[in-house]
Amino acid sequence: MSCRRIGLVVHQGRESAVAASAVVRRWASERDIDVRDVDVWHTDGQVGTRRNAHDEADSSGHPDLVVTIGGDGTFLRGARIAAVDSVPVLGVNSGRVGFLTEIEPAEIAESLTAFESGEAIIEERQVLTMLASRPLEIPADMQGVLCYGRGPLLPPPPPRPFNGIGPSTGIALDVTAVNDVVFEKLARDRQASLGVYINGDLFASYSADALIVGSPTGSTAYNFAAGGPVLSPRMRGLVFTPVAPHMVFNRSLVLSPEETIAVRVLDGSGQVAVSVDGQLRGVLDPGDWISVYAAEWLVRLVRLRPVNFYSRLRQRFGLTDAPAAIADSHLE
Repeated sequence: MSCRRIGLVVHQGRESAVAASAVVRRWASERDIDVRDVDVWHTDGQVGTRRNAHDEADSSGHPDLVVTIGGDGTFLRGARIAAVDSVPVLGVNSGRVGFLTEIEPAEIAESLTAFESGEAIIEERQVLTMLASRPLEIPADMQGVLCYGRGPLLPPPPPRPFNGIGPSTGIALDVTAVNDVVFEKLARDRQASLGVYINGDLFASYSADALIVGSPTGSTAYNFAAGGPVLSPRMRGLVFTPVAPHMVFNRSLVLSPEETIAVRVLDGSGQVAVSVDGQLRGVLDPGDWISVYAAEWLVRLVRLRPVNFYSRLRQRFGLTDAPAAIADSHLE
């Protein structure tokens, strides 16, 4: 597989990640392959700003492969850039959980060689995108408050041309959610009041801390922590989970990939924050709405070998067997 340029996303706060990045640069240098650092939180020498995914792809010369070195957060940063050109992303794990990142630092050279030779496995995952009643904005006075020491915020997603896929009304936003889109209350002393529409019809109005619309990949992220179901990442579809709803019905819903879920901020509600893969991307006012649906593009993951998702689930979450079951069985 032809690879002329690699885009490199590194968690600079981890020495192990920085050290592993040297392996990528050395491997590429031996083959005369260009390496560009992307999503490095600065533009034109000014620290403290970040670019949207299209700008990052442009500035890095549209790489043929994106390599991320860090944890799942670093992987998500790289995946949003890789999705611009539908190029594969190779996630190297130097984090704590590493649910999305499969490659260990010792396997970097082997994985890159397998990708170059066409022997690597390319796994496709469904992602989410959205239409909105208006372009998203982040109030200027919220930038510092909501940063939480994790680096500069991403800018609001810009509009993109609408190709007719998805809901028929609204402004298409240039955003890719690998894990989830979250609608969360801003005021601590009041719930968010949100109307949820499925395929254009009102399903229910919620008063809750948050509402999560996740992909199958994202079912093991915030959705799982909120008590939602775990979906196979091979599935296509959406999962909707309310967080601390003030109502009897508090169950998750699993939708088909052809279905759309829209969230509207009710007239008497306070402002609502919209986060994509854990990054604040905008604030909604009463009357605003967003439709979330399966994108027509996919994220392509580079794998060195077939992955047993359920064994990984058991390992990463430290699942243990019931003591009574252990006493009744000799399962391994």
